[in-house]
Amino acid sequence: MQFACSVPTVSDRIAQMVVKQFIEPELDQIFLPDSYGYRPGKSALDAVGVTRKRCWKYEWVLEFDIKGLFDNLPHDLLLKAVLKHVGCKWAVLYIARWLTAPMEQDGRRIERDRGTPQGGVISPILSNLFMHYAFDLWMGRTHPDLPWCRYADDGLVHCRSEREAEAVKATLQERLTECGLEMHPTKTRIVYCKNGKRQGRYPNVTFDFLGYRFAPRRVRNAQDGSLFCGFAPAVSPSALKSMRSTVRDLDIARQTHRSLEDVAQELNPLIQGWIGYYGRYAPSQLEPMLRHVNLTLRRWVMRKFKRYARRKVAAGVLLERMAETCPELFAHWRIGMVGAFA
Repeated sequence: MQFACSVPTVSDRIAQMVVKQFIEPELDQIFLPDSYGYRPGKSALDAVGVTRKRCWKYEWVLEFDIKGLFDNLPHDLLLKAVLKHVGCKWAVLYIARWLTAPMEQDGRRIERDRGTPQGGVISPILSNLFMHYAFDLWMGRTHPDLPWCRYADDGLVHCRSEREAEAVKATLQERLTECGLEMHPTKTRIVYCKNGKRQGRYPNVTFDFLGYRFAPRRVRNAQDGSLFCGFAPAVSPSALKSMRSTVRDLDIARQTHRSLEDVAQELNPLIQGWIGYYGRYAPSQLEPMLRHVNLTLRRWVMRKFKRYARRKVAAGVLLERMAETCPELFAHWRIGMVGAFA
């Protein structure tokens, strides 16, 4: 029995991990190369990288999001795919039980005929199996000449014209409806990949994908160092906002009982992860996040040391000197992405 939100118990999660590890090697072999989500040996950065290259070649992108994918997968179609590819009877039995386990809400027993367990370890691979038939193979049959990329419920189809993108959008909506799913009405858009050579005027010239914003921006030519307007990825505004919010929630400025080394030990894993992921493309666009970290440290200095109270400039100068003399202290100082202190 699962609760109203359909969250698996601890024992369910352990059992799901056992089944996932058992079926994953076989299922992963049938998945197509452009399916990137929750797969061994593939990452979100791989998807961002291949999308970057395809935007150079194709002028248009259909950006689509599937509304409530994990909550709306029809059990009959999903189990049909499971039975086709999972030969182990006990694994099939457990998957069927997890899918159809009723919910209990306000003392009432509610039967379920769609959706995977929320937060379930088994859910991502089951959704990938479903989308393998609902979208991936379907694209190969109906639009074999158009490249696509999918990460779980987020996907992109590269097109040669706006008309072609509109046609793909219409047929894809029909296909998803056949499979019991629907496109998200506000997260599905047709985007013009504008750059220095593509001068058309269209309302949508940016899209966000996996934490990156693809947009017309200045790009440096790797061969001669010249600048030109390209359509390229950089950290998205929403990702920057999320990073700043994470730092803010740590409430570093009020932790004056701690040393700067302790603060660095808490912040560095976050900073390293952000730079490692969002710094792959256009790392200079991380400046607002790095500045926010530095200003947080400045507030900490002003609270901890009385002589720096209400002296923003002096506190900033102190940290700036520390970044020069002790660059190993913070992850961004260590690699030269110091950021501003004012």
